[in-house]
Amino acid sequence: MEIPFILCIVIIASCIGTMTGFGTSTIMVPIVLLFYSVPQTLLFVGIIHWFGNIWKLILFKKGFQWRLILSFGVPGIAATFLGASLMFNISTAVLSRILGSFLIIYVVYLFAKSSFKIKQSLFAGACGGALSGFLAGLFGMGGAVRGLFLTSFDLPKAVYIATAGAIALIIDTTRLTTYFAKGARLPTLLLWGLPIFIPASFLGAKIAKRIVDKIPQEHFRKVIAVFLFLAGIKLLLLPK
Repeated sequence: MEIPFILCIVIIASCIGTMTGFGTSTIMVPIVLLFYSVPQTLLFVGIIHWFGNIWKLILFKKGFQWRLILSFGVPGIAATFLGASLMFNISTAVLSRILGSFLIIYVVYLFAKSSFKIKQSLFAGACGGALSGFLAGLFGMGGAVRGLFLTSFDLPKAVYIATAGAIALIIDTTRLTTYFAKGARLPTLLLWGLPIFIPASFLGAKIAKRIVDKIPQEHFRKVIAVFLFLAGIKLLLLPK
């Protein structure tokens, strides 16, 4: 009975994850953990997340900024490998609460100082990529940190989503490879369900594209901030 339930979660999570540039793992990981082990869950959600990044690149391809993508992606590869390797040996509850508190503080500050932004630079991108990559590898939820850095750049919405998708694709490829090399495997039920789950993730992405097109650019950053706040609350109150 978990397959129809997970199918619905895939659509919802893919929609939110495409629209905000993060959130797919934040929504799916706690739910899939009800049925499967941590390595199985992170591998499955990582696969759905990987395809979700492909959909972002297809649907928002006009928003590419290669310089920003590379500045995030290259440091993120090494950091993701480190985090994914530690995933099998470390408890992440305390780290989840720290990250949740930081996200909440950032959003409160962002609404208090709505003009706040960080100048785009190789250093800022490298810091964001390394931190989000490490957290993605460690407990599958680095997208919120990536969203935090990208919102601080105050990017146009198409650039924000395409950049988030491209960076996450690099990071997800690294962590999925590491999970598999460390012995994580999908249970038979989820493996045979992938031909259903993957198209469902595209449906969620298409719904998100329609929503994003209707959100005015001047309000888009606030929409992302709201989802960052919700992610922070979840990580603070319901850590992994």
